[in-house]
Amino acid sequence: MKKAIITVVGKDTVGIIARVCTYLAEESINILDISQTIVQGYFNMMMIVDIAAIEKPFGQVVKELEELGQDIGVSIKCQMEEIFDSMHRI
Repeated sequence: MKKAIITVVGKDTVGIIARVCTYLAEESINILDISQTIVQGYFNMMMIVDIAAIEKPFGQVVKELEELGQDIGVSIKCQMEEIFDSMHRI
């Protein structure tokens, strides 16, 4: 298993989860865990995903997720689990 962390943040609109999950399914990315909340109209989602089955380079997936975020008006970031853990260590 090869894990990555995806974060999605922005103004809440209809279809954010559907669009992100559709992209992930099309790229054979399995969602292992997901947490989503809306606070005063702002959407926040964090996902732990398994990217072991992707056929594209990881960097291309990151770029496509960022572009998808721009299309739907949110910020989408994707990082390898090791990088995320290192950046958020206290």
